[in-house]
Amino acid sequence: MQLSRFVEALQGDLAAVAELGDEQTAEAARRIAVSIQGSLSMRFLDALGEAALELNGQMSDGRVEVRLVGQDPELVYIHEEEPASPPVGGDEAFTARITLRLPDGLKRSVETAADREGVSVNTWLVRALSRAVHGPSRRASGNRLTGFAKS
Repeated sequence: MQLSRFVEALQGDLAAVAELGDEQTAEAARRIAVSIQGSLSMRFLDALGEAALELNGQMSDGRVEVRLVGQDPELVYIHEEEPASPPVGGDEAFTARITLRLPDGLKRSVETAADREGVSVNTWLVRALSRAVHGPSRRASGNRLTGFAKS
């Protein structure tokens, strides 16, 4: 699904309404249309996500996911024949799924960092989030002493 069609249609509607006014009104409408382009795309993605959640609540044999292909969303139906058994491993098992929208530059940086460490993007993100939540690991630096001293 190409969101740009819908965003451009809304921008066209705004321009058509602005033509009812004077030149100043038309120029203001043009500037508003350009500035809200990104916001409109995000709102459409939010609406699609909410729709997928509603559909998932009504289905018993599968789920709908909203996936991004470039900047365009794709609705995907996933058929589940039998309920998945809970993974073994307690807190460390991957039991939750989230959708994360990132700026393209940040996504590329995350992919580069994951490649540098030789792990998947998912593994890299899980480790980074774990470090952020639980604090840095306590490794000895070799060059630093910590504590108190009396002279």
